[in-house]
Amino acid sequence: MSMRLTTLCYIERDGRWLMMNRVKKKTDENAGKWIGVGGHLEENESPEECIAREVREETGLTLKNARLRGIITFILPDWGNEMTFLYTGEADGDIRPDCPEGVLEWIPVDSVESLSLWEGDRIFLPLLRTRRDCFSLKLTYAPGGKLVSFCLDGKYERYAGE
Repeated sequence: MSMRLTTLCYIERDGRWLMMNRVKKKTDENAGKWIGVGGHLEENESPEECIAREVREETGLTLKNARLRGIITFILPDWGNEMTFLYTGEADGDIRPDCPEGVLEWIPVDSVESLSLWEGDRIFLPLLRTRRDCFSLKLTYAPGGKLVSFCLDGKYERYAGE
């Protein structure tokens, strides 16, 4: 079984999260969605090294105070399974205007859930606001991208949708 290893970070500044609207690539499994910043681990790279590199490459910011908040296992029949190391942090500097992945914008934390998000993001984003511990989350999607179930810290739930 092959599983991609990725990182994802929600950078906070002044009550806002840095979000990326994925609208620039022609073929993008995240097309049209708002997500945090991150990407794939390179050979011999730790998750911490990866997220620092991805933040710098995509945003021009220097990540600081990165904290591992969760590990998410994505079961994605259309794109292949993925294990994501989920971080929060702060960053120094100004956002680069030419991000190749999408459009970057600081969004008030309370407004993030009103954006076009993956269904699974609606499960873990509130956890970033309410929990201080590191959690484990498994998100199982059906072909076409509909979330069908999730398992938070070993407790399985069927997903009823919005």
